[in-house]
Amino acid sequence: MTFRLRIALGSIAVGLLVLGLKFVAYWWTGSVALYSDALESVVNVASAVAAFVAVWFASKPADSNHPYGHDKAEYFAAVLVGVMIVLAALSIVREAWLAYVAPQPVIFSVEGLLINGAASLINGAWAFVLIRVGRAHRSLALVADGKHLVTDVVSSVGVLFGVVLVLLTGIQALDSLLAGIVALNILWSGWGLMKESVGGLMDEAVAPALQERIREMISTAGEGALEAHDLRTRSAGHVVFVDFHLVVPGTMTVETAHDICDRIEEAISRDVPGARTTIHVEPEHKAKHAGIVVV
Repeated sequence: MTFRLRIALGSIAVGLLVLGLKFVAYWWTGSVALYSDALESVVNVASAVAAFVAVWFASKPADSNHPYGHDKAEYFAAVLVGVMIVLAALSIVREAWLAYVAPQPVIFSVEGLLINGAASLINGAWAFVLIRVGRAHRSLALVADGKHLVTDVVSSVGVLFGVVLVLLTGIQALDSLLAGIVALNILWSGWGLMKESVGGLMDEAVAPALQERIREMISTAGEGALEAHDLRTRSAGHVVFVDFHLVVPGTMTVETAHDICDRIEEAISRDVPGARTTIHVEPEHKAKHAGIVVV
């Protein structure tokens, strides 16, 4: 089992632990805001499962039906998680409205509040691990799962503050109002996640900073060539695809041109591990006198 898969599996275990703790906190207090917080943890578990399946499928090697690999599976998982986040938010809105129409007293329970706080600390620590590992391994599924947990932590802190406020002021409507605010925060998180995932499915170019680094590597490693143009980039999970046209002198041998291409590919792979570079070599009369100037 790869390191990424072990992290994804650990996320399921952490999600189940936090889910249990938050439902105990809700059971002891009867707070609809804590219920909404616990309900979001159900989505956390579902998203962790989706991330595990996506990372497992994306790690499969390329085959005859998928010659470019299975890396885009992580984007589908992230879209699925985004949809589940939105559904959870709508469910919380319903519970908040029902509690506002027929408010139920919140029971003061130090144990319940402490348990919910402990669950949030666990979520926060694991979110840090997921985002760090996900970015290091360029795994959108792990980063998405981590960002969702960050949203959960922010919501939980707000919920705890609100429940304490209800207990101090006696205003029961604050519990429902806070649950509604949590739902809006969750909706925003789900929308952002789906937007990012759809961008990956639509083959958006890599970040401008990475594009500039790739251009510099082509320029410095392509000694002997004349120029490079029509650079295109896209991401698929942890893989970055790069393709461009490389113009060389018309009298250059195929072997020399091939050596230049090898140098460029190696330079890009060193800076962007796992990058897959495709270079179309063209003779001098195909130059556009625009794009990347080779040093």
